Amino acid sequence: MRPRIWHAHATTAVVGCTALVLGITGTGVASAAERDLARQVLGAGDGWGSAEGGTTGGSAADAEHTYTVTTWAEFKAALKDGGNAPKIIKVKGMIDAVSQGCEAFVTGGYDLQQYLKDYDPAVWGNDEVASGPQEDARVASAAKQDSEIKANIPSNTTIVGVGKNSGILGGSIQIKGVSNVIMRNLTIEAPLDCFPKWDPTDDNNTGNWNSEYDTVVVYGTDHVWLDHNTFTDGRYPDSERPVYFGKVFQQHDGLTDIVRGSNYVTVSWNRYENHDKNMLIGNGDGLATTDAGKLKVTMHHNRFDGILQRSPRVRFGQVDVYNNHYVVNEEQKDDYYIFGVGISSQLHASDNAISLPAGASVGKVLKKWNESPLTAENNYVNGRLTDLIAVHNAEIPTETLQSGAGWTPTLRTKVDSPRAVPGIVAGRAGAGKVC
Repeated sequence: MRPRIWHAHATTAVVGCTALVLGITGTGVASAAERDLARQVLGAGDGWGSAEGGTTGGSAADAEHTYTVTTWAEFKAALKDGGNAPKIIKVKGMIDAVSQGCEAFVTGGYDLQQYLKDYDPAVWGNDEVASGPQEDARVASAAKQDSEIKANIPSNTTIVGVGKNSGILGGSIQIKGVSNVIMRNLTIEAPLDCFPKWDPTDDNNTGNWNSEYDTVVVYGTDHVWLDHNTFTDGRYPDSERPVYFGKVFQQHDGLTDIVRGSNYVTVSWNRYENHDKNMLIGNGDGLATTDAGKLKVTMHHNRFDGILQRSPRVRFGQVDVYNNHYVVNEEQKDDYYIFGVGISSQLHASDNAISLPAGASVGKVLKKWNESPLTAENNYVNGRLTDLIAVHNAEIPTETLQSGAGWTPTLRTKVDSPRAVPGIVAGRAGAGKVC
C-alpha cells in the first residue's frame, strides 16, 4: 500500500543530538536543509522503516505545502490541504484537541450520574450488555468526540514539534491506510475518553469499563518513523481515575498501536510515561490473512517509565526490540509485563535494560499468550545479565516459552551496551532532545 511516494535526496537523518552530516561542499558547514529537523529522513539501515525504499515523509515538500500550526483546527486543515503531495507540518506550542472540555461533546441527555444509576450491577445485572436511553446518549456523545479529536494523516507527511515544548493534547493521531509518514519531537498527551462504555458481561461477567482512542494508531500503513516523541497520560494519570462498580473508570487506550497489516516501522528514541496499555503490534489472533508476513517493526533507544503492559505485545510480526530501557515502578510490580508473546509472533529482544523494584518477579517481564518462540539475548535486569526465558520458565512453569525467533535482525544502527542504555536514553530520548 504505497500511494505515490516522494523521495528526498539531499537530507540525512540525525540520530540523537550528534553532529550533522557535512554539506556536499565538504567545508564542514551543514546545509540549511540538514539543520532543518523537518527535512530529515530515516537513515539507511535504521530499522524496518528503512527497508524497501525507506521512509522520507514530507521532506521534499515545497513552500506551499509547509505549514506552521498553533491550533487543532489549523493542524487538521493543514493535513487536508494538498492531498498526498509531500507535506511538512510544524506544530508550535502545545495545541489542544479538547480545549472546551468533555462538556462540549455531551448530547442526547447523557448524564454520567444517571448512567451509573441505570447500569449499576445491582439494578442491571451482569448478563446482558448495556442498552436504553443513557447508553444511546453515551454513544451519540462519543460520536461527537470521535469526529473532533481524530486527525487523519495523509501519505508523504512529516509532522515535527518546534523547539522543546510543542505537541498535542488529547488528540488521536490516525495514520491509517497511507504510506510514508514521519512524526518527531512532539509531546503527545493521550486522549481522554470522555464517555467510556460499561460492559456488564466483560471480565467473566464481573463487568468492566472500556475506552476508545489510541494516542497514535498505525493501521494498514507502511513506512513510518516515530522518533524523539514523548507519549504520556500527562494531566490525567490512570492512578487518578475514579472507581465505579468496583472497576477503574478506564479512559485511556493504547499509546502507539501498529495494526492491520502495517509494515516497515521504526520507533526510536521516544519516551513512554505512566501508562497502562503501551503498544500492540497486531490486534487480533484471527487476522493472519491481514497480518502474516507484515508487522515488521523495530524499536530502539526508547525509555518506558511507569509502564504496566504491552511494551510491546506482538502478534505475527518480526519485531526487533533492542537498546530500550524499561522502568517498572513500585505500585506496578505485582501486575506488569513488558514483552507479550502472541500468536505467530517472531519477537527478537536483545541488549535491553530493565529496572525493577525490590520484590518484583523477573519472570513477569515475559508474558505468554500463545506458543511462539522468541529470542531474548543479552538483556540486563537491574544491572545484571539475565536469561529472561530461563527465569520466566522457572518462575512460571505453566507458561513455558521456547527460545529461537527464527530470524536475525540486520537493520540496526549502533548497538550500545545494555549497561549504558539507561544513561543514554535518559539524556537523549523524548521530545526536546533532538537537534
